[in-house]
Amino acid sequence: MTDRLGADSEVGTLRTVMLHRPGDELRRLTPRNNDQLLFDGVPWVDRAQEEHDAFAELLRGRGVEVLLLSDLLTETLTASGAARMQGISAAVDERKLGRALAQDLSVHLRGVPAPELAKVLMAGMTFDELLAAETGVPEVGGSSLVRRMHHGADFVIDPLPNLLFTRDSSFWIRNRVAITSLALPARLRETSLTDLIYAFHPRFLGVRRAYESRTAPVEGGDVLLLAPGVVAVGVGERTTPAGAEALARSLFEDDLAHTVLVVPIAQERASMHLDTVCTMVDTDAVVMYPAIRDALSAFTIRKEGHGVRIRGADPFLAAAADAMGIEKLRVIDTGLDHVTAEREQWDDGNNTLALAPGVVVAYERNVETNARLAASGIEVLTISGSELGSGRGGPRCMSCPIARDSAASPPVSANV
Repeated sequence: MTDRLGADSEVGTLRTVMLHRPGDELRRLTPRNNDQLLFDGVPWVDRAQEEHDAFAELLRGRGVEVLLLSDLLTETLTASGAARMQGISAAVDERKLGRALAQDLSVHLRGVPAPELAKVLMAGMTFDELLAAETGVPEVGGSSLVRRMHHGADFVIDPLPNLLFTRDSSFWIRNRVAITSLALPARLRETSLTDLIYAFHPRFLGVRRAYESRTAPVEGGDVLLLAPGVVAVGVGERTTPAGAEALARSLFEDDLAHTVLVVPIAQERASMHLDTVCTMVDTDAVVMYPAIRDALSAFTIRKEGHGVRIRGADPFLAAAADAMGIEKLRVIDTGLDHVTAEREQWDDGNNTLALAPGVVVAYERNVETNARLAASGIEVLTISGSELGSGRGGPRCMSCPIARDSAASPPVSANV
């Protein structure tokens, strides 16, 4: 356990991480709703839990303190009445439910014990479950037209199956935490839970915030801490140009970064975040999808007086190396041929989690990518992800580093 919180890179030795063990929210997925809830299929939940448990144990075996979001949320709701009220308010949508049902549902949830309330906030609640909870008490929403017109299996509170991907709803930069703004309706409420945890959990009392404007979407999967003071932000399906600019200006104002690279990526599911095509594996090395290696560009934003200066777009690899103060970034490609590279990119071959410089966790199924990483001197620790990957996310997506050691200055080296 560590009292020091924060991170200044992607690869400093990982000390504390927040994960979310798959739970009942994944059992809500059906062939009818999985697309809407951003999953490519209906996962086998028991196997997904086994795979996630193995991931957590691997991290613990490497000396990483693992905090589970569900535990943190339950502890937060137990410790703080204000957190309970804020969590209920975020979950009960009057626009969807109407005033009568929303008010009565809020009253009902205020009397629910903290562990059960945490489960409802994560896994949602159906109209049938609400009816069952009313047994022995006055009917909730008896005068509600919304209540009468909905099917019992419909959700009165929507589930959050993408909570598994804790990287997106918050990230740490230096000793501050940023609560992000998620782009798609299925994920909007996730940040309300991370907000509660960082605001009210005893572990995080006094932690200062970075980037609180939330004026436009920014997702943590698009944010890479390339080096101390250097941040790359992908702009594509999830993070918008306005969000990237707002984040850059906020980081400059708080002296958390001196350079932000804004990196356009394809607006498609296969490359929903920057970390689906590129992640750091060492202080001077990235693993990258070869189809975008030469095409990826970056706008370089630097603070200048009371404003900013924007340059580019320039080739990403050159712009990143320049901002990091090194000659070149080593680039490790995924796959020797187009078909293999495309398959392994889809299967999150580029989405690695660094535990220390040159040590990463990766899905075992990406055999070619892992072999190329190992041949380049990177230690690869593999986990199974046949079910975890059904939401299109790898080890980096599933982890929010809360404490890392500061990364050592990278050596000057040539491309692989």
